[in-house]
Amino acid sequence: MRVSSQQLEAFITRALVAAGISGAESKSIAELMARADLNGADGHGVFRLPQYVRRIKGGAVNLKPDIRVEREAPGMALIDGDNGMGHLVMRFATEKAIEKAKSAGVAWVGVKWSNHAGPASLYASMPIAHDMIGLYLAVGNANHLPAWGGIDMLLSTNPIAVGVPAGAEPPIVLDMATTVAAYGKVKTAAQRGEAMPEGWMIDREGRPLTDPRRADEGFLLPIGGYKGYGLALVFGLLAGTLNGAAMGRDVVDFNHDDTTPTNTGHAIVAISLAAFGDVADFKRRVDELVRDIRASKRLPGVDAIRLPGEQSHAKHEERMRLGIPLPDPLLKSLNQLAAGLGIAGL
Repeated sequence: MRVSSQQLEAFITRALVAAGISGAESKSIAELMARADLNGADGHGVFRLPQYVRRIKGGAVNLKPDIRVEREAPGMALIDGDNGMGHLVMRFATEKAIEKAKSAGVAWVGVKWSNHAGPASLYASMPIAHDMIGLYLAVGNANHLPAWGGIDMLLSTNPIAVGVPAGAEPPIVLDMATTVAAYGKVKTAAQRGEAMPEGWMIDREGRPLTDPRRADEGFLLPIGGYKGYGLALVFGLLAGTLNGAAMGRDVVDFNHDDTTPTNTGHAIVAISLAAFGDVADFKRRVDELVRDIRASKRLPGVDAIRLPGEQSHAKHEERMRLGIPLPDPLLKSLNQLAAGLGIAGL
């Protein structure tokens, strides 16, 4: 089944209002969640709605947060999200970073007392519309990664996203976890009854783990071996520890806990192109580089060389035309949620 982004956004809004969030804030969250699905981030859009509602009902999220600036200087700010919905907190933080970068050239905004906010690319992409580069870091909402060589879960998927404006070409948008697969992909595989590829997870004996229903018996593997572990650690220090947010053993597993605030940490950086030179010239040079890479010689059997964000852009265009696909298990889950909330389903 496919639904339009407008239908999906309206459904999410109804559900969040029924759960107790104000109409305006529900619509703001729903717009970002539907945008995630439009871009193909299927593990971070409407798929997360039942989990969000469970945590709202469990009292783990503040429905009327006072999202505020706790500290600031010309090129930085620290945001206290007051345990509000992560999408609201991160929209506030990103807008603050953009506003400051207009005068400071570069602005780094840290966040504490937030919640899961969807895919990293949502926020790294926002500065692009203002002729800025966006850089986003976060501490994941559950620990699925041990230190290299260990088995104690002390780190999360701690993602990074970077959005770079282009001219005639689509912007370059890198969005990646520091693990081979984000945990959202494990959850969607479990819901669909699909096996995971070897290389995503191993069990505590070091053997490949391919059944997503047994994910709690093992852990995710970092990208690039020990280098991915290092990145996960450093990104967590920047997005979590620096801001006074949860990191390491303090991270709350929101997959199994519907009552405890997570104190999720994020960081968003906005970099003004104009502060470094001519905006049009920068975009022209990005276009040239993109075309050079795309036209470069390929290995045998390779049909195309792609840029970060290119597939998400293609999915966005396709889903705008044809609608957002909802697999049967997800549709069933959403309609069960609707029935429980007393609202119209999809």
